[in-house]
Amino acid sequence: MEFKLQATAPGTDARAGEITTDHGTIPTPIFMPVGTVGSVKGVHQRELHDDINARIILGNTYHLYLRPGTDILRQAGGLHKFIGWDRPILTDSGGFQVFSLSDRRKLSEEGAHFRSHIDGSRHLFTPENVVDIQRIIGSDIMMALDECPPGMAEYDYAKKSLGLTHRWLLRGWKRYKETEGLYGHSQAYFPIVQGVRYKDLRRESAKFISDLGADGNAIGGLAVGEPTEVMYEMIETVNEILPKDKPRYLMGVGTPANIIEAIDRGVDMMDCVMPTRNGRNGMLFTSQGIMNMRNKKWADDFSPLDPEGTSFVDHAYSKAYVRHLFIAQELLAMQIASIHNLAFYLWLVGEARRHIIEGDFATWKPQILERVQRRL
Repeated sequence: MEFKLQATAPGTDARAGEITTDHGTIPTPIFMPVGTVGSVKGVHQRELHDDINARIILGNTYHLYLRPGTDILRQAGGLHKFIGWDRPILTDSGGFQVFSLSDRRKLSEEGAHFRSHIDGSRHLFTPENVVDIQRIIGSDIMMALDECPPGMAEYDYAKKSLGLTHRWLLRGWKRYKETEGLYGHSQAYFPIVQGVRYKDLRRESAKFISDLGADGNAIGGLAVGEPTEVMYEMIETVNEILPKDKPRYLMGVGTPANIIEAIDRGVDMMDCVMPTRNGRNGMLFTSQGIMNMRNKKWADDFSPLDPEGTSFVDHAYSKAYVRHLFIAQELLAMQIASIHNLAFYLWLVGEARRHIIEGDFATWKPQILERVQRRL
């Protein structure tokens, strides 16, 4: 994997670049749709490719390991072939999923013991076998196994957790370096900065993983309960240390405003389930603000979902039609909303990239922030 920095925005830490993988090139900053189990919910791969123009999507090691399982994925020739996707894929290590199963897991020096949320069966994730599983999945970018503590965890717990994450990282890095991909394409390995909301721990972690010299680095453990301003502060703290010549991936974030603020602070890659999850529940993000499609005010509004017209969805569906579909509980409502929101997110990071390259990101940012946070 290669990363080329192409432009920086005066007065900010925003930057535009390009990540090159064996499955294609990714312009940054970029938003990555979440395809947890090998499927972006409600969205066909053709729509991801053509309508949304997703340059990279995510899969999740925890979910894919449990179902369909590594035997099926290996027989299929990896996740790309299994799901019919020829562009890059990033896989999360499953650390966050194990964290979210707090009543079903136990952490030790060895790894994370957990019970499946599907059938209650017992499993163990270690730093080594998580690399092995991601080799079988065949993702272009693999993530290190880490512990993701709660956003408001006490300092002593956060420090102890960080030590475990760093020790796991060294073991996972060793396994990564002594193994190779199974399907003829290269795989990068990203370590993850942790440290909850404590600046000294975040700095320690950023320095530790920077010294590893990986192809890229991730920022984890944010947007998990801490105030938004604390999240922004932690991003700034970490990005002061993370190498500028490597991509920076902010995990699991967030709203359109979060995306813009993260880019302003030097983040290159982001992902979140919000566009599809909120879309399925009737919330649409647009260049003019946020709409609840069940509101009666849209019942006789025959204008397109967004003034950008067909740039977000194949057809200029009207607000009235999409509201009708939601009220009638038609599946098409959720599909249209999911495609629209994902396309909007890709449009938003594309616009950020354009303004970074043109040199006016700092003046564009407050204007777009005001617009995307409106409640229409």
